[in-house]
Formats: sequence, C-alpha cells, structure tokens
Amino acid sequence: MAYNGEEDQTQDYLFKIVLIGDSAVGKSNLLARFARDEFYLNSKSTIGVEFQTQKMHIDGKEVKAQIWDTAGQERFRAVTSAYYRGAVGALVVYDISRRQTFDSIGRWLNELHTHSDMNVVTILVGNKTDLKDAREVSTDEGQALAEAQGLFFMETSALDSSNVTAAFQTVVKEIYDILSRKVFQSQEHKLKEASLGNGRTVILEEDPNDDGGPRKAVCCST
Repeated sequence: MAYNGEEDQTQDYLFKIVLIGDSAVGKSNLLARFARDEFYLNSKSTIGVEFQTQKMHIDGKEVKAQIWDTAGQERFRAVTSAYYRGAVGALVVYDISRRQTFDSIGRWLNELHTHSDMNVVTILVGNKTDLKDAREVSTDEGQALAEAQGLFFMETSALDSSNVTAAFQTVVKEIYDILSRKVFQSQEHKLKEASLGNGRTVILEEDPNDDGGPRKAVCCST
C-alpha cells in the first residue's frame, strides 16, 4: 500500500494476480484483451513470465492490478513457481473446447496453494466460449467444480471480449473488499482497547453472524 503526495493521501493499492493454466488456453490473450483491448490470432507461447499493470478505481481509491502471465508449458513450471509468491489473486484458466485443460485444473490449484497463500482470491475461467460447436466442457461442469473448490466462476472469450473485464474485476474487487474488512477490523480492535478518562475500557459488541472471513461466490456464466 502506497500513499501519494496529495493532502487527502489517496491510497494506492497494488495487487499481484497470476494467470495460470495449461498452454494455449488463452491466458496471454485474456491479459491482452483486458489490459490493451487487443487480441492476437497467432500469439506465441509465453516464455517464462510476463506482466501488465492495469488501473481500476474502487470506492474512490486507485487500485493497480499487476497481472502476471505464467507459461503453461511443463518445462517452465520450475521457473514460474517463484512468481506465485506474493500473489493475492489468481485466474485459473481452461479451454472449454479441450477437456484435458479442464482435467488439469486440480493440479494447477494444488500448485497455486503450494506456492502462495491459501486465502488467495481465485476465479475459475472457462475461456473460448466463441468455440460453441467445439465445446467439450459444459458450463454446468465448470460451475460445479468452482462450487466444490469455493471459487468464483466465469466463462469468457478473449476473441469477442465476452466477460473478460468482468472476470478480472471480480477478483480485484473481492481482494479490495477483503482488505477493507481487515482494515476496518483493525480499527475496531484499536477502539476496543482505547481507555476512557476514568480508566474504563471501551468494549464494542461483536456481530455473531460475521466470522470476518473471505466470502466466496459463484458468478456470471454466458
């Protein structure tokens, strides 16, 4: 978290988000469409790691999403594993027209949890919905897996832009909401410990229905 020089000290947040999934599921084109509104029909496989930074505004705050595009090829996994560390969000991508990429999701989730915080905000993304006639993974299958794993879910098309921005915004907004709740809880804790002039301690009642944990949801399929 950084502060600028303005009097109101508007807070800038920088969230590291990783794109993971098998090779050729469209990770690079999802990032290109979100960050630059571009699409490359003949895009080459990502070598190692690339990243783009995209700005968003939430509740009057400037939020920067630093999105890392990790290579899907097996031979690069040892290189990219270090880049999971520090990630607070992830898009786990499969190609709806290639079932084997969907079958790999469990392995990618295991790798994500091995190299990053277990509480990383994660969305399961079924990409290439423009390939309707070649679909091998149904929307219901994707949503069922997301529900079972406690993930957000969305189907996208980097080619026609469908749901691309919404997928990234879902992750960034949830990260921001979790951070905001933690900041509020920290301030609330300080208030509880504040002593009154007569030596008594201010005690605020807890909300029994709020466990303070991150909320999970399933969202938006085409």
